[in-house]
Amino acid sequence: MIVRSLTDIEGTDRDVTAETGAWRSRRLVLAGDGVGFSVHETVMYAGTTTSMCYANHVETVLCGEGEGELTDDETGETYRVSPGTLHLLDGHERHTTRPRTDLRLVCVFNPPVTGHEVHDENGVYPLLTEGA
Repeated sequence: MIVRSLTDIEGTDRDVTAETGAWRSRRLVLAGDGVGFSVHETVMYAGTTTSMCYANHVETVLCGEGEGELTDDETGETYRVSPGTLHLLDGHERHTTRPRTDLRLVCVFNPPVTGHEVHDENGVYPLLTEGA
């Protein structure tokens, strides 16, 4: 059994802030935990814009707090994000998130991320294996 709290990982290498300052992600479960997925608590800050495309991962995101919008950059369709909204990027969609207020999100990745990934110029995480 793994029991871990946000305060346990605060200030560790599992506590990651974007170089742009647009978000903070605290990685509660990573590939090294050996369970086949990773779980992150991510705060995306009000007034920022973040474009991403997880070409190597499937991600689902559940909003727990805040208001914003999500745009499918491939179709142009825009969705309201608010508490209880879930989106599943099962087609590796290029997408953009625009928080109106701070968004507190729970994100699950498959395959799991190692915690060493950095978004490239296209917003993509590389597919890393544990130990990379």
